[in-house]
Amino acid sequence: MTDSAIVIADRILILDFGSQVTQLIARRVRESGVYCEIWPYSADAERIRNFGPRGIILSGGPASVLDDNSPRAPNEVFDMGVPVLGICYGQQTMCAQLGGLVEAGHEREFGRAHIDIVRPCALFRGVWEVGGQEQVWMSHGDRVTILPPGFQAVAVSEGAPFAAIADDARCFYGVQFHPEVVHTPHGAQLLRNFTHDVCGVSADWSMGGYRDAQITKIRAQVGNSRVICGLSGGVDSSVAAVLIHEAIGDQLTCIFVDHGLLRDGEAEEVVTTFRDRFNIKLIHVDASDMFINALDGITDPEQKRKIIGGLFIDVFDAEATKIGGADFLAQGTLYPDVIESVSFTGGPSVTIKSHHNVGGLPARMRMQLVEPLRELFKDEVRRLGRELAIPEFIVGRHPFPGPGLAIRIPGAITREKLAILRKADAIYLEEIRNAGLYDVIWQAFAVLLPVRTVGVMGDGRTYDHVCALRAVTSTDGMTADIYPYEMSFLSRVSARIVNEVRGINRVTYDITSKPPGTIEWE
Repeated sequence: MTDSAIVIADRILILDFGSQVTQLIARRVRESGVYCEIWPYSADAERIRNFGPRGIILSGGPASVLDDNSPRAPNEVFDMGVPVLGICYGQQTMCAQLGGLVEAGHEREFGRAHIDIVRPCALFRGVWEVGGQEQVWMSHGDRVTILPPGFQAVAVSEGAPFAAIADDARCFYGVQFHPEVVHTPHGAQLLRNFTHDVCGVSADWSMGGYRDAQITKIRAQVGNSRVICGLSGGVDSSVAAVLIHEAIGDQLTCIFVDHGLLRDGEAEEVVTTFRDRFNIKLIHVDASDMFINALDGITDPEQKRKIIGGLFIDVFDAEATKIGGADFLAQGTLYPDVIESVSFTGGPSVTIKSHHNVGGLPARMRMQLVEPLRELFKDEVRRLGRELAIPEFIVGRHPFPGPGLAIRIPGAITREKLAILRKADAIYLEEIRNAGLYDVIWQAFAVLLPVRTVGVMGDGRTYDHVCALRAVTSTDGMTADIYPYEMSFLSRVSARIVNEVRGINRVTYDITSKPPGTIEWE
């Protein structure tokens, strides 16, 4: 991950040890108006010093401190003179590295637990009082059994004699529980105490400041060169395009590739909006035959992604040549893309975002990336879009993946299946809007399942496709839960799809949630 070019004096660094909820730490910190970044625990000490954090947070992780070659924080973290907060595994490695002892726990704690507050502490100021008992969220097997010199226990639980510890003199703190999750009711305030009171940072990070800093950064990076932007019409690429256009004007050319895998009416809407409303130079490329022919007979979803991504690059490269060449390619990479594409602890996350060019472009493109949204979560991108006065129908639009309907049709793709799914999806979204639910739901879509069922419609027997409906609530797309539709709504939508879409005779509703750390359902 590249260092941020944002000029903010007060910032927090989070070192990631592989926890599924590390990104929630960053969210809580940013929600309090403080800029922060997540780096791997193995980050170089000089890089950390150059970043100049006012405080450092060590995340949780799946490893055991007792294992050989388990992750450790750079020793310089504890010598920089800045406050440090260790969370779960972060607490354990901090204690192990500073002279304490960690042992395998006799009583593991997973889920809701209660801690008893035994001493006052800067983290607890205004949150928890001595003598009180508080609910927290635990997830640990090992536990600290001997504290390093200078530390005191400030909270205990049944399974952890040192559920929270403090060395107020050095501003080092550790908690065995997870303050970043909602199941620790006052956890956000605890993190705020660390950043604002202990670290002394000011809440000076705003979207207005981010916008100004990125415009300056884009101008410095691009100079007088041309930039092409892959525009899909979704929130991310739209916000990126408008921001870059504000920075460099007609040096930007947007390329909208109609790959034939879009939703109903989407191509016309994108072209009209950006040419008429924003006056941005736009090239509309109808490459639907190229993409659909290349996907003929392909059933593996990851192979579909790679084919589509490769063809996108070919089209961008060809169009850049037609306009006389471009030195930069802009794209709407977000912070979750970066987090889920970098394997901080040797895990499988490098494969998750393979359809993004998160790690850089192929050498044959001879272009550099411009990624002005790389430090933002999804909801922050929406806030930036409103800062740029982008219309709400774009800013509030549900996420739609780059591969489009190709990954909403498991199995082989045909034009017939695309037409069926496109119509069913349009009916579904229309009913969501009619019910006033579109802005409540974070993402909704239809899927054409790779099964067919026998049914009776009127006096005839049918053998047609099954359509699955999906709807979830989320803030940032890193975690999500199902939207609890009323049965009357599902009945109405199902009846419309079966009656109006020839080729579908059954509709089902997907009730799978997306827990932290899992990939998106595409």
